[in-house]
Amino acid sequence: MTSEKSTLGIAHRTCLKRSSSCPAFELPFNPRLFPSIPAGMKGNYYNQGEIRKKELEQSCCVLGIPASDVTVIDHRDLPDDPAVEWDTQLLATLVLKHIEAKNINLNMLCAIWQWSRGCSSSMSERKDCKVVTFDAGGVSGHANHISLHSAVRYLHSEGKLPEGCRVLVLESVNLCRKYISFLDVLISCLLPTDALFILTEEETEQAKRAMQCHRSQLLWFRRLYLLFSRYLVVNSLRLL
Repeated sequence: MTSEKSTLGIAHRTCLKRSSSCPAFELPFNPRLFPSIPAGMKGNYYNQGEIRKKELEQSCCVLGIPASDVTVIDHRDLPDDPAVEWDTQLLATLVLKHIEAKNINLNMLCAIWQWSRGCSSSMSERKDCKVVTFDAGGVSGHANHISLHSAVRYLHSEGKLPEGCRVLVLESVNLCRKYISFLDVLISCLLPTDALFILTEEETEQAKRAMQCHRSQLLWFRRLYLLFSRYLVVNSLRLL
């Protein structure tokens, strides 16, 4: 019995993120949050790995990101399965290897933060941020999302990240807040956070077009996500 292959996409220069069977839906393609190079997983849970890889590239293209700027890593020990907890040490090794090889930094993102009206002033002054990933809730509770958080947190706590490397995690919110769309903007603005991104109407439409490229994954509940998710309007992040 052969094991299912998983594909871990890693950013080249700007940020690091990972998602499972539906990259755009879980760590949102915020045009302001990921201005240059996002990453994702093509997903092979339904044996649609190649299809989803192409959909990811198309989605990136909508955001102005060429396919050459997305790195895909296939690894049989990291199956795309919401019920599987990935090996922290293995994933941490892969993540660290890529960070070091690509010398990931967020100078561009920090510059964008400076003019981003939704960003806190304290974060706009930081020039050493490097990795953006899920928080411990994984946004949707997906086991693979949480595994990536665990791997990055391990690197952070053990002091294995490059000097000056900062980690930002995307905040998971409760189900009610997750599906009240723009109404969550006020709530998010009132709560403490290290970085807050509020999309314009144009940016929200761009994110929706990017997400709609994932045609093989547009099930009924994900179409509802397109209509009501707060992540298409506002994203809050915290420093690890």
